Formats: sequence, structure tokens, C-alpha cells
Amino acid sequence: MKYQGFCLLSLFALLVACQPAQDPHVETWKPLFNGENLAGWTPKFTGYPTGENWRNTFKVMDSTLLVDYTEHDTFAGNFGHLFYAPEDFGYYKIRAVYRFEGAQVEKGPGWAFRNNGLMLHCQSPQSMGLEQDFPVSVEVQLLGADSTHSRSTANLCTPGTSVTMNGNIHRPHCINSSSADFLGDQWVTVTVEVYGDSLFRHLVNGEEVMTYSLPYFDGGAIASFDSSLYRAGQPIKRGYIAIQAESHPTRFKSIEVLPLEGCMDPQALNYKAYYVKSRPESCQYSD
Repeated sequence: MKYQGFCLLSLFALLVACQPAQDPHVETWKPLFNGENLAGWTPKFTGYPTGENWRNTFKVMDSTLLVDYTEHDTFAGNFGHLFYAPEDFGYYKIRAVYRFEGAQVEKGPGWAFRNNGLMLHCQSPQSMGLEQDFPVSVEVQLLGADSTHSRSTANLCTPGTSVTMNGNIHRPHCINSSSADFLGDQWVTVTVEVYGDSLFRHLVNGEEVMTYSLPYFDGGAIASFDSSLYRAGQPIKRGYIAIQAESHPTRFKSIEVLPLEGCMDPQALNYKAYYVKSRPESCQYSD
């Protein structure tokens, strides 16, 4: 029996060794949400300490990530954000599949109807003030429409930041994309390509709807943040990723990231042809 077990183990090792190397041109997306729990995610609500999932607003249901208001009577300005906290990102693509469900919670702001967002280049959840409403970030708005609300999605908002668009500094807090409206509770896929501070590109169901660049700190459109962490004009080249809880139930089927920085040496085991930012220290070589 020992001999038979040894043969089986040897055969398995041989089969593994003979597997072809992964094609470096094939994109390897990393799921941020595991479909089972909130592992890796940290909530922060206005007026509550970092880590408290106030009234169980963020939860996992049917293998999806849900922004849920069944334990809320009314909305009282307690804006929430759920951060993917294990690491920050600088060069990457992010892809989220989302939809809105049901009615907005009572007393939710009118502008927050079918409103969520991908908060990119965020400050960390631990650095947010107790009463801070929104993180310093670049927000890719996720919006829904109905018969009385005609709105594009993958719009841009700039809590605490400004960007450059079409060669000019963009001053308004929000600007609409060129996307179509999405009526009802249908699934929508929003992808954002992020290249440090050199380019942000929004896509909706695969179609480009907006581009801009050079995000920097300006301190506007947020309240109760620690201004000592930033200086006016400071470039923002990387940060954390978060989603929102702004009073309308939202369901995320998936949230994935494709890193675009890593080993760019074709001789390395972990070389990826689609990387755009080199990190030589990450290269791995065979013995």
C-alpha cells in the first residue's frame, strides 16, 4: 500500500510538472468579493467608528454583496462606505456588476435615488474622521433610472478631489458620462481602467463613456476630514477601493480587479504581457 501511494503521488507530481505554463497574455482577474462573507472588507459609517457595520447594512445574500436597509426605519445622513482594506491599488482595472433593488429607504436624499459608487484612489478607512461623510477619492457613480429619472451611469464625482478633463481642470463636483439610461432593476457592468494618475477610463457594458486624468486633493465636497493628511494640489496616484451605502438598496454580483503592475520581465515565471507598470522586485524565477 505504501508503494502504491508513492506511485500515485509521483504520478500526480509528474502531471503537475507537465502542465503548460499559463499564457501571460491571458488576463488574471482577482475577485475582491468571495461570495460567502465580508472577509477583507471594512465598513465606515458617518458618526460610527471604523469597522462597525451599522444596522447590518452591508451583508452577503445569495452569493451577492448587498447594501440592505431592512433594519433601517429612515435615513438620517449616516452615509456608509465599505472598503476593500487588505491593499491599495495604483494601476489596475476594476469591474463591477451591480443592480438596484426595491425602494429607497424613507428620507433618503432625492439625489441618492438608485445611487451608489465605486470610490477609487480612496483614503484608508482608518484615516476617516468619525463624522466624515465621504472619503477623499475619485468616485465612479453607479446610477439607475426610471420613468421619471433619466440618468446616465459611470458618471464622475470628486469628493475632496479635482481632475483634468479635455486638457482643463474640472471644477464641478459631478459630471455626466455619455452612457445610456438603464431602467428598472437590470444588471449593469461598469469597468474602470486606472493608470496611476495619468488616465482614468470608464466603460459601461464594454463601451467607453468617459476619460480624465491627474486627480489631486482640493478638499471640496466633503466634511469633517483630517486636513492634516493632505495639502492642496497633492497628486493622488493610488489608494483603496470602496462602495457606498447612500440610502438605496444595491446588489453587487461581483467586484473584480485586474492588477496592471508587476513583473514585466518575459523570463520570469510571473510575467504578464498586459502589465503597464514595472515592479522588478516582484519577479519570480525558476531555480
